[in-house]
Formats: sequence, structure tokens, C-alpha cells
Amino acid sequence: QAEEDYADLRGDDERGPGAAYQMFVVMEDLLDKLKLLDYEEEVLAKHNMKALSRHYFASSAYMPSNPGEQFFMFTIIASWLINAAGRPFEQPQEYDDPNATVSNILSQLRAFGGLVDFPPSKLKAGSGEHVCYVLDRLAEEALKERVFSWRRPNYPTEEMEEESVMEDDAELTLSKVEEEMTEEPDDCEEENVMDLEALKSRTNQSEARLSSKPDNILESNMDAAEWNLEVERVLPQLKVTIRTDHKDWRIHVDQMHQHKDGIKSSLKEAKGYLDKLQEEIGKTLEKVGSREKYINNQLEHLIQDYRSAQSKLSEARECYQQGSGGVTERTRVLAEITEELEKVKQEMEEKGSSMSDGAPVVKIKQSLTKLKQEIVQMDIRIGVVEHTLLQAKLKEKSNMTRDMHATNIPEPAIGAY
Repeated sequence: QAEEDYADLRGDDERGPGAAYQMFVVMEDLLDKLKLLDYEEEVLAKHNMKALSRHYFASSAYMPSNPGEQFFMFTIIASWLINAAGRPFEQPQEYDDPNATVSNILSQLRAFGGLVDFPPSKLKAGSGEHVCYVLDRLAEEALKERVFSWRRPNYPTEEMEEESVMEDDAELTLSKVEEEMTEEPDDCEEENVMDLEALKSRTNQSEARLSSKPDNILESNMDAAEWNLEVERVLPQLKVTIRTDHKDWRIHVDQMHQHKDGIKSSLKEAKGYLDKLQEEIGKTLEKVGSREKYINNQLEHLIQDYRSAQSKLSEARECYQQGSGGVTERTRVLAEITEELEKVKQEMEEKGSSMSDGAPVVKIKQSLTKLKQEIVQMDIRIGVVEHTLLQAKLKEKSNMTRDMHATNIPEPAIGAY
């Protein structure tokens, strides 16, 4: 049912302008479903909220709206319906991200098999046809979870209206009198009702008597005053009580004739006013037309000036568009040149700061001093090494000299040993 209602909501072009008010019907159905789910106790009493009106979530230009309050109420009811439908869903808070909340609700609706072919931003307003559709669809799922089924309505039987007493001068047909006399008389009737069957039998007997020709002419011997008294005495018994049936076609026909006569009489009275109004409107239209022609003739040169000014304005707009296009291109080039200039300035500042900074010179001096110290130490080491080499050479030379002297000893001296 919710899918059909949503299709009706979206079928504005096919169904005509009346489809724009379909969401009011959906909202009323939704409110009935929420009452069946006992939302007063489980939602309103729990959050201390007011009861929803018949068209709370329906958006209209003629109805006051509060998007923040309506969106919060929508999220609270949607989360409660999802939980009632058998799916765990955390209740959103007032300061939660609305995009995340709407996305979670729509994902649950898709899980139920609901149709979601609209952007999520439609639900952030808190009212409208999409909000009514989502809540109605979730309410149906909650009713299914509680195994609720709709039944046919039981209409109360209409009670018969009280009997109405007709005046004795009313025109009654014999068939209607016979039908009404078959029914039982009302116990609450105070006046005595005359039996129509007895009246009919008496009438038949009187007709039979009249049909037989009397021998002599009948003459009345009763006094007129006594006759009038008797008539006054039996006059209440001559009233006939009937029951008016509003379903009888004769009453409908009489009503139609009465309405027709009323319409004719009203039409005769209103036709004169309408004709007079038509004449006045025609004269007014003629005056307006003549005045319009006069104004057009008087303002012809101004209209021509206005048209020429419009043409000049269009030309100026074209020139402006062309110029604005060139300005845009030059602005882009200027931005690129400015960016390059900023880079060059930054490099120059870095180089200038490095040139004016004395820290590198101090470092160089320190390095030179350290190098000199290392050179001095190296010279000392070189001197020590040269002295060591010189001693080694002298020692080697002395050893060689000694060995040479040893080899020059005379042979007899050797043989003496």
C-alpha cells in the first residue's frame, strides 16, 4: 500500500494537480498506523513530546513549519519503527550528523525492500512527500512484525426516524395509506388514529347504499348546530399518521421538483443582476481598450526609444562579455606571472640572507684554525718520524761499517786460533 501511495505521490503529470495533495492522505494513514502501534506511550510519553497533528509531516505553503523540530521528530519515530520492525537501530541524538542519520535510515528501508529513488537531502527538511512515504513504509513493516491485519469495517445500522404527523389537509394517495396502515401504530401517539380499513369499509357500505335507488327523497332532520358539534368532536379522529421513508423515490422526486423550482426562481432573480453586471463589465472593457489604444499612441515614440535602448544594451552586453573574456585571460596570465615573481623574490631573499649572514664566515675561520692546529700536529709527527728514520739509517750505517771492518782481519791471525 505504501508503494502505491508513493507512486501516486510521484504521478503528478499523469494524475493531474490533485496528486499534490496525496501526501495529506498518506499522513492521515500514517497517524492511524502510529496510533495502532501505541506511539503515544512508547514515543511521546518517553520523550515528553506533543501529539502529532493530522498533517504534521505534510509540507505546504499555507502551514507553519519548523524544519529542525520536524527532522528530529522524524528521526525519533523512524528509529522507533525500525526497532519495532525487528531490526536493531540506535536512537539518533539531536546533535548527530543529519547526513549520517538519513543514510542509516535509508539503508534500513532498502533492507526492508522499500523503493528509494530520491536523494537523501529530501529528508533533511523534516517534511514532505518523501518523509511521509518513509515513515508510512516503516510503519507497515512494524505492523507486519506485530502480526496485525486490517479487517473490513463494521458500519452501524441506521435507526428509523421518528414518525411525523401529517396535517389532515395533506394530499395522500390511497396506495400510500394502505402501505402505512399495515405497520403497527406508535405507542407514544397521544392522539387517536382513525382506522383506515374501517373507513374504507364504511365508504364501501355508503356507496352500496347510494347505488340502490331510494323510494323517497331523503331529508335530514338533524339540527345544524348539533351537526357542527359532532363534526368538532370527531375532527381529531380524522387525522392520519404515516411514516415518511426518506429512501422512497417519491420523496426524492418531490425534493427534485422543489429544488428545481427554487433554482428557477433564484435564476430569474440572479439573471437580471448577472445581465447588468455583464453590461457594466462590457462597458468597462471598452473603456479600458480605448484607454489602452490612447496610451499606446501617446507612448509610441517612448516605446521606440525603449527598443533602441534595449538593442544598445544588448550590444553593450556583448562587448562586455567579450571584454570580460579578455580580462579573465589576462587575469590568469597575471596570476601566473605573480606566482613566478613570488618564487623569484623568495629565492633572492634566501640568497641575500645567506650572503649577509656571518655564520658561514665564522665557520670557515674556525675550520682554518682547526686546520692550522692539525697541520702543526702533523709537522711534529713528521719531524718525529724523520728523526726516527735518521736514527735507523745511522744505526744501519754503523752496523755496515762494523761488518766491513770485521771482514778485513788478517789470515795468520785466523790460523793461530
